Amino acid sequence: MHEVTYSMSHFCLFSVSYLSFCFSVYTILSKVHSDRNVYPSAGVLFVHVLEREYFKGEFPPYPKPGEISNDPITFNTNLMGYPDRPGWLRYIQRTPYSDGVLYGSPTVENVGKPTIIEITAYNRRTFETARHNLIINIMSAEDFPLPYQAEFFIRNMNVEEMLASEVLGDFLGAVKNVWQPERLNAINITSALDRGGRVPLPINDMKEGVYVMVGADVPFSSCLREVENPQNQLRCSQEMEPVITCDKKFRTQFHIDWCKISLVDNTKQVSTFQEVIRGEGILPDGGEYKPPSDTLKSRDYYSDFLITLAVPSAIALVLFLILAYIMCCRREGVEKRNMQTPDIQLVHHSAIQKSTKELRDMSKNREIAWPLSTLPVFHPVTGEIVPPLHTDSYDNTSMPLMQTQQ
Repeated sequence: MHEVTYSMSHFCLFSVSYLSFCFSVYTILSKVHSDRNVYPSAGVLFVHVLEREYFKGEFPPYPKPGEISNDPITFNTNLMGYPDRPGWLRYIQRTPYSDGVLYGSPTVENVGKPTIIEITAYNRRTFETARHNLIINIMSAEDFPLPYQAEFFIRNMNVEEMLASEVLGDFLGAVKNVWQPERLNAINITSALDRGGRVPLPINDMKEGVYVMVGADVPFSSCLREVENPQNQLRCSQEMEPVITCDKKFRTQFHIDWCKISLVDNTKQVSTFQEVIRGEGILPDGGEYKPPSDTLKSRDYYSDFLITLAVPSAIALVLFLILAYIMCCRREGVEKRNMQTPDIQLVHHSAIQKSTKELRDMSKNREIAWPLSTLPVFHPVTGEIVPPLHTDSYDNTSMPLMQTQQ
């Protein structure tokens, strides 16, 4: 029998003949708090669906009679007394109008210990909340762990689609046809995003991909071993599809990436556990304890001062003196520069300096008045009209607007 624990308004078990049968379980829940007990097995996939219809009764209906209540509802789940869920338990809800799903593989360490999960439902229209408790009583599973485990990567599925009881039942049925075990369990389901995968582009209905791990009690079939032959390994290294004879049994509904399949044989794994030899817990006698003395001896810091300050300062002083001698006492001077400069270049340079000086003296001795066109009309601070600097009797008819260059 395929063992998959589903916790919702009804439970489903999958038989060997791949025909699922369901029996309803009715529970009376109060509108304030209610507890629900589930009993998953350790090492077997556990799925609990948070149905929106189940929580709608906790919130008031629409004010107008006759309208269908379709409030957006989101869920928050955490371990009682802690801000997050246990490490083995995951949660997913795509939109506020879809159901939430708790899923994971319980661990052996939590067998016999009730795990209380607080489920808080938020009505995004009325901002009201409702809280229920889910008590997970993990039971020990028979023949756990199963010795042979295989992990498949399904490319055309999202995790919430694979968690559906019908889809997971179809996949276990296909694996049953290929593997032919007597006992087959779904161990865990992991989204490809949790393994470092990228979010797919929203084109061509691309999916995230999901890893599904199953366990059986018989060795792997020859079809599953085909991926390990050298030809298929070479095709996988070249990013080509390997040739698997039983792929057609999955292809109608599941697109499996055979290059990412993982086969684990626990019967061949050597245990690295070493038995711990426990002693009496008494340390060997090391003599009588001698605490340090209360009186501290004085310490001379003169040598430390010389090493940390005096030596670097002496080195810096020597370097400063060398640099000062190079910069001040080794200057060549203007005379040496003139001696190395050709005479014709010195004459040209002297002529240019004399001409520049004469032009500056001539510009300082000009006493001619500036043209009126170059004088400001408005005061630069107050903005008032400024009268001309020249008197009315000043003869400016003979003054050009622009000074001519002499």
